[in-house]
Amino acid sequence: MSILNWIKEREIDGIATLSVKEVRENFPQMPANIVQNELYRLTKQREIALVHKGFYSRIPVQYKRWNQLPPYYYIDQLMAYLQKPYYIGLLTAGELHGASHQSPQRFCVFTTLPAATVSPRINPLLFWCYRRTIPQSLLLRKNSETGDIQYSNAELTAVDLVQYSQYIGGLSRASTVLAELMETADFGLCSDELFSTGTVAAFQRLGYLLEEILDCRSQAQALHQRLKDHGLPFRWVDLSRQTHNHVHVMSENAKWKILVNAKIEVDDL
Repeated sequence: MSILNWIKEREIDGIATLSVKEVRENFPQMPANIVQNELYRLTKQREIALVHKGFYSRIPVQYKRWNQLPPYYYIDQLMAYLQKPYYIGLLTAGELHGASHQSPQRFCVFTTLPAATVSPRINPLLFWCYRRTIPQSLLLRKNSETGDIQYSNAELTAVDLVQYSQYIGGLSRASTVLAELMETADFGLCSDELFSTGTVAAFQRLGYLLEEILDCRSQAQALHQRLKDHGLPFRWVDLSRQTHNHVHVMSENAKWKILVNAKIEVDDL
């Protein structure tokens, strides 16, 4: 049996990915250099795509004409191969929640350290964020073409958008997505684990944006009460971390202890 036929048989069985290790185990008599040459040839013929060092995905017919294979197709299998917990986050998660007004240019994956050795040259679509632990109680699962994928729920997505706003284009872009997320978020009923996922400053900024920019006052009040219940102390912080000069402070918000040093503009939805 050829490697391509072996890949096709796996695909029939619902397995769309493969590793170099698996190929070598199934073709023990084939020299390592021949295995590598064959995988390279199949990549050039767009039968498979290299999505991580030593890890490939089958390219189904519907994606043959695309320059890149959508990460939804293989991300769960890749993270299992890496033996790392994960969730899809930021703008990518927002898109899964229906907040499609701000389309992500790259596919955001949160996982734990140490950092995954993924070269942008191999897979420029994946953007990696790292945290100490993955909050399992705040994750949702959704069916994909090759199984399930994990992504952050609306509340965790909201916190991440503010805490990691520098990765998505700033707080204005985050606020546009937040406006759409608030249709499904509920800070009054969310898991207590949420309040260990971000800094207190991130929650302060989120509360301010919800209340003063998006006019989501019930959500903001629920968040404020939960933060109070958890005994999380507020300290004065700049709204935007990209401006550190207090000369630029335009106003102050005593409730959230926010020094308003940036103008937030939300796109029309």
